Amino acid sequence: MLNIDLHCHSNISDGLLRPALVAARAKARGVDVWALTDHDEVSGIPEARKAAAELGLTYVPGVEISISWAGETVHIVGLNFDETNQDLIQGLARTRSGREQRAREIAAQLALAGVPDAYEGALKYVGNPDLISRTHFARYIIELGIYHDVSAVFRNYLVEGKPGYVPHRWASLQQAVSWIRGAGGVAVIAHPGRYRFDAIAFDALFEEFKNLGGAAIEVITGSHTVDQYAEYAKVAKRYGFLASRGSDFHGPGESRVDLGELPPLPDSVTPVWHDWKM
Repeated sequence: MLNIDLHCHSNISDGLLRPALVAARAKARGVDVWALTDHDEVSGIPEARKAAAELGLTYVPGVEISISWAGETVHIVGLNFDETNQDLIQGLARTRSGREQRAREIAAQLALAGVPDAYEGALKYVGNPDLISRTHFARYIIELGIYHDVSAVFRNYLVEGKPGYVPHRWASLQQAVSWIRGAGGVAVIAHPGRYRFDAIAFDALFEEFKNLGGAAIEVITGSHTVDQYAEYAKVAKRYGFLASRGSDFHGPGESRVDLGELPPLPDSVTPVWHDWKM
């Protein structure tokens, strides 16, 4: 059985390692098929593909697009697409715009909460200045010794109702799915178990996504609990979605699940890669 990981990040967005180093870690940890899915950015794909080829690792182009839906941020993963598609590239550029102003507003809030020089501090952890994010601020807060891990930071800062939370208007669900499908790819709802929707809202999200041409959800992911593996396998069956699998790896010692560690998809679902030529 192939070990397939279709969700992880490099320092092109909010991961710690260069794309080539993520590829090397994936290979070393037994991954056979791998997708780098940086946030709202595909510029890491050439390095990722080259490194994967040199390692004998099957590479799948990927991206994770931030969208706004029902007042919440939801992530849509795109897989197996043409990363040179201009509608996709331009749409991602529009999605990234505004991050710097948001980051400065986050820093201003953190300053009022007693976290000094947060914008400059976060920039030290940014591989791509266009993609400064809350994770980079979290790493700076850890550097200051206020908290000792990312999870603790996000319980106390940078989330709604806590210092440093600044919402951002992302792409729409329709735009994200359209960009991915227009580039020949498959649209996947990332880690649905993370979103704070009730059953009615989830049903509306899944139905709208399906009607727009969305094809899959993540079932086995580093962002789900073991109980959620079974829960979202049932959701995939109920709505006729394909199932995806990915660690959501960001860096050594920082991610809940490392590359290569996830269990296989359950037999009850159809893998998103079932008809890919690999």
